[in-house]
Amino acid sequence: MYKKVLPGIIHEISTDIKDAILTDDNLVKKWNLLTPIMRNEWICWVEYPKQESTRLKHIIRLKWDILKWKKRPCCWQWCPHHNPNNKKYFT
Repeated sequence: MYKKVLPGIIHEISTDIKDAILTDDNLVKKWNLLTPIMRNEWICWVEYPKQESTRLKHIIRLKWDILKWKKRPCCWQWCPHHNPNNKKYFT
């Protein structure tokens, strides 16, 4: 049984994402097999939306997609937080 959920590289993994991943041992295993950059992109993709309803949809999709072994969020063009010029957009 897997109990440790590995982090990303820039973003902290929030409690709701961690709890969602911990609901399924197979999901935890697949999450932990992702590279830190891949995990970071998933975390950023869930954290990015401003509306709670969208965030919850992203958490559900994260679980579904990782169980299907998708390694990155669809249509996500890289974590915008990597670029210092984007800092003004994230307060």
